[in-house]
Amino acid sequence: MIDTILFDLDGTLVRISQSVFVENYLHELRKIFIKLGLDGDLAIKALWAGTKAMMLNDGNALNSHRFWRGFADSMKIDSERLGIVEAACDSFYSNEFNKVKDFTKPSDIPRRLVRDMIKKGYSIVLATNPLFPAVAIKSRLEWIGLEMRDFRFVTHYTNSSFCKPNPEYYREVLMRINKKPEQCLMVGNNPAEDMFVIELGVQVFLVTDYMENEHNLDVSKFRQGSLEDLETYLMGLPDIIR
Repeated sequence: MIDTILFDLDGTLVRISQSVFVENYLHELRKIFIKLGLDGDLAIKALWAGTKAMMLNDGNALNSHRFWRGFADSMKIDSERLGIVEAACDSFYSNEFNKVKDFTKPSDIPRRLVRDMIKKGYSIVLATNPLFPAVAIKSRLEWIGLEMRDFRFVTHYTNSSFCKPNPEYYREVLMRINKKPEQCLMVGNNPAEDMFVIELGVQVFLVTDYMENEHNLDVSKFRQGSLEDLETYLMGLPDIIR
């Protein structure tokens, strides 16, 4: 029986397309790099190098360690300078990053749905790809009227050692929340990153409003629909009696 809902964030609870999010996020972050005296273009390339290092993480280090080592190696900066950049980025995610909210589509459904499912007795997990620090996730949740404490567990780059679509990411999450696959439902907008967890025995729901299907995968086998359809489906699930 399902008693746990895992939600993706970008394009699922936060209503924004990936391309619009990345374009505007990098536009604002580049300004911070330039203020630090870095070459903006090289710093963005270093960010992608760090991101690639996280995507290839084999579980032997936290994603945050992989990211900043990849960034530092690409920029050829020492640990002291790296610490300054990291602190500036943390500040950025609490401030300038919030300008990206202007490009999201407002909706009351994400906040209402998460909190209603909690009232129904379900454990709620934010299973967002752990490529960002917790502060960046906190900011994005505030855009939709939610808080970190609304979730039993939130993945971010300082508590995760794998990334989507590595199945070890989901195994790590299930271990952390002490749940079996058959107890969980994954809600996301990317067939490759979110829906493949069905192979581990987790049920799925594909949110199609901002679906990312860059590989043109067949999605016909997945339960799917709009965010409104998701709300109808989830609210129709039985209450959990504890």
